[in-house]
Amino acid sequence: MASDELRTTVERVGDRFNLGEYEIDAYLTVLEQGQLTASEIADRTEIPQPRVYDTVRSLSDRGLVELRESRPMKVVALDPGDAFNDVQSSLEQMIDELEARYTAPARETEAVSLVKSRSTILRYLEEVITDAEYELSLSLTPDLLVRFKDELAVAVDDGVSIDLIVTPASEAPSPEEFDYLSVATTARARRGITTPVVAVADGNYSIYATQDALRDDQDRYGVIFNRSALGFLVSGFFGTVLWTTAEETLCEDGSNRGYPRKYATIRRCVKDIIDDGGEFYATIDGRDVEVGGSRIVRGRVMDVSFEVSEEVAALTLETESGEELTIGGRVAALEDIEAHEIHIGRHEPPTIDD
Repeated sequence: MASDELRTTVERVGDRFNLGEYEIDAYLTVLEQGQLTASEIADRTEIPQPRVYDTVRSLSDRGLVELRESRPMKVVALDPGDAFNDVQSSLEQMIDELEARYTAPARETEAVSLVKSRSTILRYLEEVITDAEYELSLSLTPDLLVRFKDELAVAVDDGVSIDLIVTPASEAPSPEEFDYLSVATTARARRGITTPVVAVADGNYSIYATQDALRDDQDRYGVIFNRSALGFLVSGFFGTVLWTTAEETLCEDGSNRGYPRKYATIRRCVKDIIDDGGEFYATIDGRDVEVGGSRIVRGRVMDVSFEVSEEVAALTLETESGEELTIGGRVAALEDIEAHEIHIGRHEPPTIDD
């Protein structure tokens, strides 16, 4: 399709669907009744009597109804399949041509993005959920939980560990009504409509949005950390602010998952070590806190520290050379190593690519 033909097609499709409020009301009313007079349309809608004739003639010009010039004039519905057949064909052809011209934006180059469209926020939410390989942290409204329950169920089946907050707590489905274990490893409810919508995949790909951004309010925005090291900001906020103040437990998976396991957050790692008990070995991919260089360390887990509030978590590692190192999470200052990825095994340090 040539450029001028494509432009004409786009204009034709736009013209056909450029229906005003009166035209939409009249068209739907006639479709439901089959045929009506102008006076009957006015009685069944809020269209002023003087505007009815102009409205139905506009529908007739678009090929959506037929006017029978009798006394009184009758407005007859046409089969929508026939009325929109040419538009459907044009639309399909137009979409094919537009897709051929479409160049996908290079989003991977944008470490941080601000988005203000509800549909864009929802698209990124879905992408973060489906991109998670081993760990997912979520704060969702009940409506979003239902919207993404199938994607979450797939992630659970794939072995992704999911911490889920449902907010506000007063609207969260009860565990008797909703199978939380099918969509999360652990789920909690948090009080208040001020809790933001959050999703963090593997500690680095994340989205933060206000609940207002997913309603019809004016204050709409979401922040995307696209596989950026800054994603830990949202992860840390989730772990220390949201998760620790979500007081109602909706579900907790008590089954014993196998090792080795991979973690993005040290809080989750230390909690599992305490809950499962026994001897553990770790391989840590992170950064030396003193000199800042990348560092991979391996050894036996000697000790863990974990506050009941879950705001502080760390572990102590004895390396193969006998060195004792303390391991903290992102932005660690008191520990020796800032952990980016934590690999935990039962009998030996898990093998990773150096």
